[in-house]
Amino acid sequence: MSTLIAISITTAILSGIWGWVAVSLGLLAWAGFLGCTSYFATPHEGYKGLLISLITNLSGVFWAMMIIQGSSFVSNEVLGYVITGVVTLFMCLQAHKTLLSFIPGTFIGSCATFAAGGDWQIVIPSLILGGVFGYTMKATGLWLHERANQPKAINQDSQVSEIK
Repeated sequence: MSTLIAISITTAILSGIWGWVAVSLGLLAWAGFLGCTSYFATPHEGYKGLLISLITNLSGVFWAMMIIQGSSFVSNEVLGYVITGVVTLFMCLQAHKTLLSFIPGTFIGSCATFAAGGDWQIVIPSLILGGVFGYTMKATGLWLHERANQPKAINQDSQVSEIK
């Protein structure tokens, strides 16, 4: 079985489970899928990839709230756009720190927050659990691939009895 097939199978199963978990916990299923996507897209593997994708997602939530709150203090629409531009500059500049280096993750967290109307209290757990599901999808897919492609152990006792 190829790695792609194995990861596809585990991703399909866990996507269905995620949908049920999200609804059961009152979370945003779509935001969780963004967290999952963020993990799959990060150039880092394993726990480091999960950590970086989660930290950048959460920083995006923070930056989105800065834009939302900052824009609410100005009455001029153009000034709101200026605030957006300045905050976006910092969203990109933070990437000089390793744990904040995945810029798309920052924008994913920010976009999720905007799409949820600034309801960061629901976006944060949705992104976090979605990221964990993404990590689990890939890890279990790699496990399945390895398991399916292990050489089969030959039972020596049956070989001996066949020879007799």
